[in-house]
Amino acid sequence: MEQAQLDLSYTRLSAPVAGHIAHKNVAVGDYVQIGQNLMALVPNDVWVTANFKETQLDHMRAGQPVEIDIDAYPERTFRGHVDSIQAGSGAVFALLPPENATGNYVKVVQRVPVKIVLDDPSNARRLLGPGMSVVPYVRIR
Repeated sequence: MEQAQLDLSYTRLSAPVAGHIAHKNVAVGDYVQIGQNLMALVPNDVWVTANFKETQLDHMRAGQPVEIDIDAYPERTFRGHVDSIQAGSGAVFALLPPENATGNYVKVVQRVPVKIVLDDPSNARRLLGPGMSVVPYVRIR
């Protein structure tokens, strides 16, 4: 009986955070393999990751107000604030970072991820989803 209870406990999955399912690849009764993606979980926490040019970061600091225009909702403007600025460009942490070893030096302006947290997430939670296009305006002065 203990073994049966243990086996039954393996059939239940619990999410690490509260959220909703955005992409489900499994149905009731399906057999699954170790490491198989079953679904995508979108957390209830809402934020925007904006990739600013490194030349735009000189006066940007955590806590500064941000106005966010979302392409899907052109009539609305959301408000938020800068939460954090990543220490390093996005290319450095990519799966395959660029390794330019041609001998010619070409300076390329890098993009740095900036996390923007919405001031009223309950309003935006039902409207926003991963991958949506936004235009953030950070007030730096």
